[in-house]
Amino acid sequence: MGEIVKFASNGTEGQGYLALPDGGAGRGVVVLQEWWGMNDQIKETCDRFAAEGFVALAPDIYRGEITREPDEAAKLMMSLNIERAAKDMKGAVHYLATHEAVTSDGVGVVGFCMGGGLALWLGTIAPTEVAAVVPYYGVIPWEAAQPDYSQLRAPVQGHYAEIDDFAGAPAVAALEATFTEHGATYEFFLYEGTEHAFANHHRPEVYKAAETELAWTRTIAFLREQVK
Repeated sequence: MGEIVKFASNGTEGQGYLALPDGGAGRGVVVLQEWWGMNDQIKETCDRFAAEGFVALAPDIYRGEITREPDEAAKLMMSLNIERAAKDMKGAVHYLATHEAVTSDGVGVVGFCMGGGLALWLGTIAPTEVAAVVPYYGVIPWEAAQPDYSQLRAPVQGHYAEIDDFAGAPAVAALEATFTEHGATYEFFLYEGTEHAFANHHRPEVYKAAETELAWTRTIAFLREQVK
């Protein structure tokens, strides 16, 4: 089990859920929430990373707000203070990068849905500390948070659903074209027959166990290779 920690956020104080591996030290990974908030699913994902030997931190992007209602989640996402979110995410990255339990020089960033989009953006606004980016069906709905991919240094491994009105095959193709244009290092996986949020084990109506395990195995291998 992890704990809630505080960290500096450019003049303010951010907080998040920190999970440490049994060995007490490991590579660092920031985990970014879906539009529901920093809920149990995100905390359990941090715990799972810790079980794989990572030091995992999920910053609370909504600063305490959580919902289970899609309409409310959409409102929280669209009303997100982008400047504050950027400070919180960069604060989380720096907190991990300088944490005594973190053995890697940089950190990985993994995000889901809204967090997947934020992970891509974070890779462009904290390029010296982010060593790898893993978006799961990433969505970037904010005009003010469109990534400048010319600033991206970290390799990207993306996981996307075939049946997804938000981030399906056309979105993946567009990202691939953009990344190629900017000379980015990337690989994208499109999971046949899956829907948006297929890796969220708290949503049985869309959860796909086999595809989630495959994506997880790829994610762990990628982070172990890139975050050193």
